[in-house]
Amino acid sequence: MVGTYVDKRTSKAGKYRPWLLRAGVPLVILSALLFAPIPGVRGSVPFAFIVYLALDLVYSVVNIPYGSLNASLTRDPESIDKLTSTRMMLANSANLLVYTLFPMFVQMASPKDRSLKDTGFFGIELNLGNYTDPSANYAWFGVYSVYMLIGAVALFICYKFTKERVVATAEQTANVKTTDLFLELKHNRPLVILGLFFMLAFTFMFFMNTVNGFFNQYVVGHSEWMGAVGLVASIPGIAFPIFWPKLKKIFGKKGFFHIFLAMFIVGELLTYVWSREGMHDALWLAYIATFIKQWGLTSATGFMWALVPEVIAYGELKSGKRNAAIINAIMGLFFKIGFTIGGAIPLWLLAVYGFNETGAQQSASAIDGIIMTAVWIPIALAIVSMIIMQVYPISDKNVTDINRQLDEVRA
Repeated sequence: MVGTYVDKRTSKAGKYRPWLLRAGVPLVILSALLFAPIPGVRGSVPFAFIVYLALDLVYSVVNIPYGSLNASLTRDPESIDKLTSTRMMLANSANLLVYTLFPMFVQMASPKDRSLKDTGFFGIELNLGNYTDPSANYAWFGVYSVYMLIGAVALFICYKFTKERVVATAEQTANVKTTDLFLELKHNRPLVILGLFFMLAFTFMFFMNTVNGFFNQYVVGHSEWMGAVGLVASIPGIAFPIFWPKLKKIFGKKGFFHIFLAMFIVGELLTYVWSREGMHDALWLAYIATFIKQWGLTSATGFMWALVPEVIAYGELKSGKRNAAIINAIMGLFFKIGFTIGGAIPLWLLAVYGFNETGAQQSASAIDGIIMTAVWIPIALAIVSMIIMQVYPISDKNVTDINRQLDEVRA
């Protein structure tokens, strides 16, 4: 519904850019409400439910147009590759700020039970407080306020300094229908194949994320390493996207994905070696396995966004409609399916293997279940993803031909 609504409208400021401000301001306000220490609604489940529901809707109204911007800035494949690389480098930097550093910053600002504690980052110790205590309410809101300001500035910069060059014509915009979503799924074969790749990629990504803590705590017995290992894991996604366009030129589109998915598999196999008896204390192996695994994972799951604009162009050539927001909404649907499967199935499998989340120790069967969900199932899904990418039908030459034909139609 959001994709259709966005595709059917345009303004003097552009087709997708305005939504960064229209929905971006409510997004910032709603996010702030989740952290604001408001006495009257503190701990209120109905309040939290309503805010979360509204936040999820508004996020879609920001994210779908934002995702559509890539395809509206240019149709040049090399430029899209560079845009995607820059986008994912910054996105991975944001992930580091949010998932790894945010909790530590809150602890640094928390007033109660302050003491010198190990941060988990290579033995660095800082004066940290108890961020679970009610007295930390203002610490949470204060740290989030800084993040909120950074996010708001980033949205404004994106709005101010982007220019849409490839958008739907007035006739195409007027003809957008809700049923176009189903027509795209029916007639746009590259979209379906790429969607399946998205779903599988996010499934095995969240498989690992779901059981990663259990693996470190119960399999290798080094949960104190998670901070340092997590920091090492963030390096490839921040430092190496700059090389993606060049690597794609060298190995080709499919070769790029096959190489990095194979690298992910190698990293998983090294993770399995780390899980074996006698290897648990090998911190160097943990670093190497994680680095290789995340280099492969962040490259494959990051660069796949560069294929969305060509799928949009293919759909425009076949149907005569440039449904960029609808197609981005479809990709978001595949992502959410993968996210849901990757988050729920591992917990169900662990229960089947007899995992006890409250136990200090786990049975041999439960340990096998953790290794199965953390290593072997992601490897199997990565292999299936390689097969799916092999049948993806749009080659680099096809992209050039599609763009030429669209230019002729619009001329």
